[in-house]
Amino acid sequence: MTDSFPLGELARRMGIELAEASAERTVATMPVAGNTQPYGLLHGGASAVLAETVASIGAALHAGPAHIAVGVDLNCTHHRGADAGTITAVATPVHRGRTSATYGIVITDQQDRRICTARLTCLLRPAPGRRSGTRPT
Repeated sequence: MTDSFPLGELARRMGIELAEASAERTVATMPVAGNTQPYGLLHGGASAVLAETVASIGAALHAGPAHIAVGVDLNCTHHRGADAGTITAVATPVHRGRTSATYGIVITDQQDRRICTARLTCLLRPAPGRRSGTRPT
C-alpha cells in the first residue's frame, strides 16, 4: 500500500517516506537536514507537515476511495529540538466517524525521544466527481 499512496509534491520536497499505511496506524519518516530553521534546528512547520501527512493518509484510508480527507484543525506541541538524523511520525486514530476523523500523532527522533505531539481532525468529503452515497463506517 505504501508504494501506491500519493504523498504530494510538498511531502516529496521534504523527503517524507511512507513506511506503513492503514486506517489504524500510519508511519512515515523525514530527514532533519533540509527541514531546519535558521538556527539549524528542525523547523516546527516541518514537523506540522509530517504530522498532517501521516494523519491525512490514515483518515483517507478510513474514508475509502469514494471520499477525500481534508484537514480542518491541526495542533502541534513541540517538546524538543532536533538538529540531525531522521524523525519518525506515527499516527493512530482518536475518532473515526462518518463525516470526520481525528488522529493523534507522535513524532520521535532516532533515540526514540518525543520531538512533537500533534492532533489532526479531517473532514471526510465525497471525492470530486462522486456523489455522496456511501459513507465510512
